[in-house]
Amino acid sequence: MYENVILVDKQDREIGQEEKLAAHEKGLLHRAFSIFILANDSQDILMQQRQQGKYHSAGLWSNTCCSHPRSGEETLAAGKRRLQEEMGFQCALEDIGSFIYRAELDSGLVEHELDHVLIGYLSPKSIFTVNPEEVQKTRWQSINDLEQDLIQQPQTYTAWLAPALDRVKTYLTTK
Repeated sequence: MYENVILVDKQDREIGQEEKLAAHEKGLLHRAFSIFILANDSQDILMQQRQQGKYHSAGLWSNTCCSHPRSGEETLAAGKRRLQEEMGFQCALEDIGSFIYRAELDSGLVEHELDHVLIGYLSPKSIFTVNPEEVQKTRWQSINDLEQDLIQQPQTYTAWLAPALDRVKTYLTTK
């Protein structure tokens, strides 16, 4: 499916659009978001293993949901849309800040994103149905266990997870 991403400068001002795959082939800076859903009663994160058929980072574990806003779409609205499409539920989301990263990925692709970190809460007993074309597995994982696993097995996680998790940890300590 043909889909554009929003190209931005380092201050997150829109400077154009590019087809999603082309932007990743060229390593162009574009707007993205990473959603972290935390358990209502703890700081466990709902993690997802990306489906094997994804065009990059296939089979790797990541935060709850990631994507790109569409042209004219606010980031929080895009997050709610994508959370429903990918994970099968919605909840209130808060934008807790952003960061820029660049990572060389498999298949010669480059992630160069200004990534907004969005946070929300859900009961770990909630029942939801993930999109099997997007998500292979889910699990709840504590921040402490995730940090240890990122050190011991970094190759099993997406490139953006660690810097996005740093934003979540900073937010939680100042909350």
